[in-house]
Amino acid sequence: MAENQLSLTSENSDKTSKILPIIIVIIALLALSSTAIFIKIAVREMSAITILFNRLWIATIIFGLWSGINQVQTQIKDDEPVLPQQRYPIKEIALLIAVGLVHVLGRLSWTWSLTQTGAANANALGSLNPLFTTLGGWLFFNQIFGRKFIIGLILAIIGAIAVVFEDLLRSNHNFTGDAVALISSIFYAANFLLIEQIGNKFSIITILVWRCAIATSLMIPVVLILEKQVFPVTLSGWLVVFALAAICEALGHGLIVYSLKSFSSGFISLLLLLNPVIVAILAWILFSENLSIFNLLGLALILGGIYLAISNKESVQSKINPQSQSPPEIDSSASSPK
Repeated sequence: MAENQLSLTSENSDKTSKILPIIIVIIALLALSSTAIFIKIAVREMSAITILFNRLWIATIIFGLWSGINQVQTQIKDDEPVLPQQRYPIKEIALLIAVGLVHVLGRLSWTWSLTQTGAANANALGSLNPLFTTLGGWLFFNQIFGRKFIIGLILAIIGAIAVVFEDLLRSNHNFTGDAVALISSIFYAANFLLIEQIGNKFSIITILVWRCAIATSLMIPVVLILEKQVFPVTLSGWLVVFALAAICEALGHGLIVYSLKSFSSGFISLLLLLNPVIVAILAWILFSENLSIFNLLGLALILGGIYLAISNKESVQSKINPQSQSPPEIDSSASSPK
C-alpha cells in the first residue's frame, strides 16, 4: 500500500515537473501579448525611447528587490552567514555585459524601425529571431537540431508572416526600416543564445537584474540627448510604464528567461511566434476585430510547426544544466548595480 502511494506521488510529481514549464511559458506569452496595448496607450504622452527607458529602470528595481528577497530567504533557510563574492573570469563577465548590450540594441533597433517602416513589416521581420537563434546555435555553439525541428521552425515562421500578410500588402515599404527590423531579430536571437551560454555560471535572477541594469545605463545618454521629456508627467503615464515594467518586462521576459532552464533558446524563440496570434485573438475578443483567413492559416501553421518541433526532444531540451549553476554569486550587490 505504501509502495503504491509512493509510486502515485512520484508519478504526480513527474507530471507536474513536465507541465509546470509549459504553464510558465503560457503565462509569459499572455503577459507579453499586452505589450502592444500598453505601448499604444503610452505613446499618447511619451516617445517610444522614453517609454523603453522608464520600462527598463523600473524593471531593474523590481528584479533587484526580487534578488534581495531571494537572498534573505536563502540565508534564513540555510542559516548561513553571507559568503564573500565569488570572482569570475573576465570572459564570463563580458558575456553578462553583452547580454545587456544586445538586449537594449534589439529593443532600440525595433522601436526605431517602427518610425521608418510599417508596423506589419517591423513585426514580420522582427519575428525572424527563431531562424537566427537556430542558425547561431548551430554555427557558434555546435548545437544540433533535428529535421522535424527545422521543418517545424520553417512552418511556424511562414505562419507568423501569414498572420500579418494583409497588413504587409497595405503597408509602405522602406528598405532602411525593414533592414533595421531584421537586424533587431538578430539582436534578440543573440540575447537568447548568450543567456543560454552563461546560464550555467550565473543564477537566472542575476542575469535578469544585470541585463536590465546594463540596458538602463546604456539608455541614459540616449534619452538625455534625444528626448526633452524623460519621465511621465501624469498619473496614467506612470501607471502605464509601471505596467510595462512589471507585467511585460519582469513577468513576461523574466519568465521567458527562466524557461531557458527547461527549453532550448531555439524552441523558446519559436514559441514567441505565438505572441502575434495571441494579440490577434485578444483583439477579436476585446475589440471585436475580425480574424481573417490569413490569421487562421497563420495560427494553424504556427501550432503545426510547434507540434513538429516538440516531437524532436533533443532540439527542445534546455542547454542549461541547473546542477552546474553556482550559488547567487553577485546577487549580494545585484540589487544596486554600479
